Amino acid sequence: MATAPRPRTSTRAPEELGRRLEAWLGRHLPGARVTDISVPGSNGMSSETLLLAVDHPDAPVRSCALRLAADPAAYTVFPTYDMARQYRVMSLVARHTDVPVPTVRWLEEDPEPLGAPFFVMDRAEGRVPPDVMPYTYEGNWLHSATDAERARLQEASVSVLARLHDRFPAEEAAFLLPEGTGSPLRRHVEAQRAYYAWVVRGLARSPLIERAFDRLDALWPADEGPAVLCWGDARIGNIVYDGFEPAAVLDWEMAAYAPREVDLGWTVYLHRFFQDLTVSFGQTGLPDFLRREDIESRYAELTGHTPRAMEFHTLYAALRHAIVMLRIAYRQAYFGEVELPADPDGLILHHASLAAMVDGTYW
Repeated sequence: MATAPRPRTSTRAPEELGRRLEAWLGRHLPGARVTDISVPGSNGMSSETLLLAVDHPDAPVRSCALRLAADPAAYTVFPTYDMARQYRVMSLVARHTDVPVPTVRWLEEDPEPLGAPFFVMDRAEGRVPPDVMPYTYEGNWLHSATDAERARLQEASVSVLARLHDRFPAEEAAFLLPEGTGSPLRRHVEAQRAYYAWVVRGLARSPLIERAFDRLDALWPADEGPAVLCWGDARIGNIVYDGFEPAAVLDWEMAAYAPREVDLGWTVYLHRFFQDLTVSFGQTGLPDFLRREDIESRYAELTGHTPRAMEFHTLYAALRHAIVMLRIAYRQAYFGEVELPADPDGLILHHASLAAMVDGTYW
């Protein structure tokens, strides 16, 4: 992890995007200028984010963030990018809950101005637990915090999920339900099967991922629980913190209408992903932080809902993450950044922990 090349996150030039955005913005605010353009260090490999300032006396906000759909010619991580969907989810979360989300300002669904649909939102100020190198590694603000400070951050972050799930009217999230038949959880899993089929089309399939799908069927919960609005990419690396309190909850492109445990499993596993990798490279990490039992018990206290079938849901999270990792690896090979091994399972950074989950030996 320390020596592997960082996958490229964009094939676009920020300065060119800024010029084109300024031309577009002139339709809404004649004479507006776009300045101070930068790409955040945490920019992901899916939708792209650009930070900028708007210089105009009537601008509703000066510091902005642009969220732009991935370049369709750049071997995208996901098959589609529905920016209107993200915009709608964030607007509804702001309307119905006190979960802190940036105010969304403008939506552009026409790909002509910037080459892909996008929206503009207020920029959130604060700090984010890093992914590279992970916050579980030494040398970053969260690792250097005291146990009490991390406990505060953990408590506040679990509260975000509890408030989202409890306060957002579930029926308002039904538009997120994938096409098909069956329960929301069945449709969610089937959508992941379709995503995996897209990832491996014309390429080597992953025996481990296919074993994991089979194991999911064997562990399927007898009681799936009611569906709610799930954030989707529910992890602390997608929260901007003011001190140790959430100031902004970001990245809603994976939002779903699904059981609460879909979010909880993702929160638990994405921390385990970083923790397991950190330990494998000889560091202690943060073994007492975001533990599964602590997340489950605190969530139950806050909501009255005891998380169920968490072995299923943490395995499901690890499986979903494996599909994304496989796609990213194939994307790196496409750009000549890595060579493909004979065994495609070796492209999945957490293949050992996923295999242990499939075998029932992880926990």
